[in-house]
Amino acid sequence: MTFRGVPFARPPLGELRFRPPLPPEPWQGVRPANRFASAAPQSMPLPIVALQMIAVGRSAQSEDCLYLNVWTPATDGRRRPVLVWLHGGAFVMGSGSTNLYSGERLARRGDVVVVTLNYRLGALGYLNLKTLIDGQDVPSNLGLLDQIAALEWVRDNIEAFGGDPENVTIFGESAGAMSVGTLLGTPRARGLFRRAIAQSGAADNVSSAEEASEVAELFLRELGPSARDLTALRAAPLRDILEAQRAIMVPLLRGRQLVLQPSIDGETLPDAPLRAIEAGLSQSVSLLLGTNQDEFKLFTLGDRKALRIEEETLRRRLAAVLPGKDFDGTPLAELALELYGSDNPRIGHRSPGERWIAFQSDRIFHWPATRLAERHARSGGRSYTYLFTWTPPLLADRLGACHGLEVPFVFGTLRDPFLRATLGIMKGARDLSDRMQEAWLAFARNGDPGHAGLPDWPRFDAERHSTMVLGTHCKTEAWRFQDAARFWDRCEAADGEAPPRSLARSSGATA
Repeated sequence: MTFRGVPFARPPLGELRFRPPLPPEPWQGVRPANRFASAAPQSMPLPIVALQMIAVGRSAQSEDCLYLNVWTPATDGRRRPVLVWLHGGAFVMGSGSTNLYSGERLARRGDVVVVTLNYRLGALGYLNLKTLIDGQDVPSNLGLLDQIAALEWVRDNIEAFGGDPENVTIFGESAGAMSVGTLLGTPRARGLFRRAIAQSGAADNVSSAEEASEVAELFLRELGPSARDLTALRAAPLRDILEAQRAIMVPLLRGRQLVLQPSIDGETLPDAPLRAIEAGLSQSVSLLLGTNQDEFKLFTLGDRKALRIEEETLRRRLAAVLPGKDFDGTPLAELALELYGSDNPRIGHRSPGERWIAFQSDRIFHWPATRLAERHARSGGRSYTYLFTWTPPLLADRLGACHGLEVPFVFGTLRDPFLRATLGIMKGARDLSDRMQEAWLAFARNGDPGHAGLPDWPRFDAERHSTMVLGTHCKTEAWRFQDAARFWDRCEAADGEAPPRSLARSSGATA
């Protein structure tokens, strides 16, 4: 059974724009739930949208977007495990109703309830205007609050859909996984879920109050003088808001990973999520997290020169990302050039472009995942990790096991026509998909992803890293990125001794 377009909050329109979500208005009689609701408004300047995996047409967008979808085997009161999906899209695009996120197969296979949802994106969801709108209380982290409101709806209503409100697992990929990591460190979300799965995202993508204020200042400047009045801001045409968002994103993306994302605000997020997790806020939550071997290859599809760069170009890119020095005065970029050299056994004798991809994959994905697993384990939490290594028959060299490739394996949506045409999916992929679905379902049921179709999946140990490799042949092995994690820990420690870098000069993911 499928229920589409179920409201979990009131439409954030008019006076409710830039306000926290409110409970939906009650209705009389039976409300139809047979059509997906509109996605959140989104501006998409990134080249990865060409993949059409998470893109949403403009005609299917509206500020009236706070709805969720439920797939359930039956509404019989059996209290099944519940999996709540948080979609990705860099916090500026995506939707819970994308074809790849259909919960039908997962719900049927595991006798579970699957929920997908929309949340506010971009400027409407993640501007932090606290210090910029004089004399008016303007909340921040609205997209994060939308996610919490949806989880509260699940707690209060999912039993009527055959789900168990006391056995909820949140899972997400990319910005959805970053949301999972952030929720693990959000006091207000405590108790709303028992387990969490983070696919290619961790708890690092949170702006400081100063960074968020700088982004908001640039946005208001782009929108115009009247934008500093909250009444005018709520009345501004949606088109103008999206155009201002696009205008600030393009230049800022040259200098950082994400522009609009959760931020520390002293209220919803009183501290950095990693610190809260390390202090034990989510100690009782079981965590499954992992990354894909060649994460950054996806982002080079829009950069034809990425794989053909020369050694000197690689050196310049590393210096732009790591302008600081180690404690002994050695430039961090030189240390990176040594670690990511062609004689590194993990990287192999690769071109400068491929070494750049390995560097970026470690920096943006592998290292943050390692840190989250370590912090959670050291707080006493139960963690399991994976590395996805499957590569498609078509575009194997160009894509590898790139960012987002594991999503249709989890949902069992490999038959999607776009995927079949571009990747050449074959039977071996369906076998891996079966194993991964069983692992995700086992984790949702009892907090342990091990099952009969996989070898022993050890619990993550902060001192003895080991992980499950999910590929053509699944196996347990030592975590491959420990050398990179030590390097990036060292860089962070060295950078902590230096003054903060402005957004315009900070490190970038899309260089």
